[in-house]
Amino acid sequence: MTERNIQLKNIKDIEAFNKLCSKFECDMDLVSGKYYINAKSIMGIFSLDLDMPLKLIADTEDADCIDDTFKDFIV
Repeated sequence: MTERNIQLKNIKDIEAFNKLCSKFECDMDLVSGKYYINAKSIMGIFSLDLDMPLKLIADTEDADCIDDTFKDFIV
């Protein structure tokens, strides 16, 4: 399991992030406070408070791949 803090600032970020998540076969979740949503669900992402950083939880041990793929969003 790999966890990273990310920031999504606008609709373009959300769309790009969602497309990247969809390329992975593993489960990917976003956490905002007590809310967990599927990171592959664009509607789910829009339901979160995007003013604060989110936690990305990817069910993979390949942290380098996550870092490379989401480098524009990691804070």
